[in-house]
Amino acid sequence: MSPTPLPCRLAQLFAGLVLFGASTALMVASGLGLASWDVLHQGLARHTGLPLGRVVIIVGALVLLAWIPLRQRPGFGTASNVVVVGLAADATLGFLPTLHALAPRVALLLGGIALNGVATGLYVGAGLGPGPRDGLMTGLSARTGKSLRLTRTGIEIAVLAVGWLLGGTVGVGTVLFAAAIGPLAQFFIDRFDLTGDHNAPPAHHHQHDPSRTDRDRRRGLGARPGPRTRRVRRRSRGSGRDRLAIPRRTRSSV
Repeated sequence: MSPTPLPCRLAQLFAGLVLFGASTALMVASGLGLASWDVLHQGLARHTGLPLGRVVIIVGALVLLAWIPLRQRPGFGTASNVVVVGLAADATLGFLPTLHALAPRVALLLGGIALNGVATGLYVGAGLGPGPRDGLMTGLSARTGKSLRLTRTGIEIAVLAVGWLLGGTVGVGTVLFAAAIGPLAQFFIDRFDLTGDHNAPPAHHHQHDPSRTDRDRRRGLGARPGPRTRRVRRRSRGSGRDRLAIPRRTRSSV
């Protein structure tokens, strides 16, 4: 599979980041609960008086600085994530009306969660660098020796608690997002992956352990040697005479 041209990957990256910011705005406008990091962003915005998108940018930049002691290396997509998501969130919030009826708010919430899954698949599938919060997770996991799942859970709980104490919106949308975003993100990452890795078998099945067919081909034995016993002449140590090597399973015990 030939590599995807860089312009196509850049276009997919920025499309994903813009949609990610828009999905955040949809969930904020619903008023029914936010993702854990957005609960923190909203709480900080309420205390500082800054627009939500600007808070997203500031928090992303601070998280990116935390990569330095963790020895994480950002990519182009990482820096773009810090800026574009916040700008897109503010721009989308400027177009959304204030809703009071429950039905349209639920529609905004569900649409925001689904759009977040699509956006995650787009920007992750471009393969141009993880988001700042993802890098924080992998860096802490590597430093502490804890699993990614445990590290991610700890970060999410801590961020959610601080955001809730600051006045961020926690509700049914928070729970629904937490339950749905994993399967949605995986589904769309598989479909928007431009790196070519999705067609490769798992690393632990093939790296440094070639298949039997490959080994046989390199040895010139063919893909599947027949069951017949090959006769190999070898020198006997004791008598100096040539004799036939008999497979171990057919040797007599006497």
